[in-house]
Amino acid sequence: MSSNLDRYERIAPFYDLLDLPFEYSRYRKIRPLLFQGLAGRVLDAGVGTGRNIQFYPPEAEVVGVDVSPAMLARAKRRRLSLGVEVELLQMDVTHLEFEDQSFDAAVATFLFCVLPDDLQVAALREIGRVVKSGGTIRLLEYVRPRGAMRSAVARLWEPWIAWAYGAGFDRRTEERVPEAGLEVVGSSFVVDDLIKLISIRATK
Repeated sequence: MSSNLDRYERIAPFYDLLDLPFEYSRYRKIRPLLFQGLAGRVLDAGVGTGRNIQFYPPEAEVVGVDVSPAMLARAKRRRLSLGVEVELLQMDVTHLEFEDQSFDAAVATFLFCVLPDDLQVAALREIGRVVKSGGTIRLLEYVRPRGAMRSAVARLWEPWIAWAYGAGFDRRTEERVPEAGLEVVGSSFVVDDLIKLISIRATK
C-alpha cells in the first residue's frame, strides 16, 4: 500500500481537477446507486476527496476511511462546505480499526481497481468482517470492456491510469468475493461495458 499512499499524497491537490470530466459525464449519475436503500451505520471505504458525501442518505451515519491524509484533508473541506456530518478517519482498508459487525452496510467507489491483486481478498474480507451478517456491500468498479474498440481504447489509457492512480482494468474483484467468504448477489454494468455496480452480501 505504500506506493499507492505515496502516489495519492502527490496527486491529491490535482485529483478532483483530473477527475472533473469523468465526474460530470459519468460518476455523478451513478454514485447515488451505491446508497439506495441504505440506512444505519455505513462505511465509505476509500472515501478519497469525499465525492460521495453529497449523496449520503440523511438517515445514515457514515464513516469514511482513506489511507491518504492529503486526500482526507480535501474530504474534510468538502464535508464542511456541504454541511454534512460524516466521520473521516485515516485507515488502511486491509486493516480496519473497527469491531466485528459494527456497520450495517459498506460502499467503495473505484477502490478495488486501485488495489493490487494480492490485496483484493484481504480488503474484501476486512470490509466483510466489519459489516453485520446479511448486510450490504456495494462496489463501483472499472472492468476491462468486452467490445474490441472500447477494449483497445482502454489499453491505450492503461499506462496513464496506472501511473497516475495505480489503477487497472484487469482486477478480478468480483471473482475473488467467494474467496473472501462473501456472496455476490448482483452485478450489472452502469456505464457501457466499462463500470460495474457489484452488490455483495456479508456472511458470517
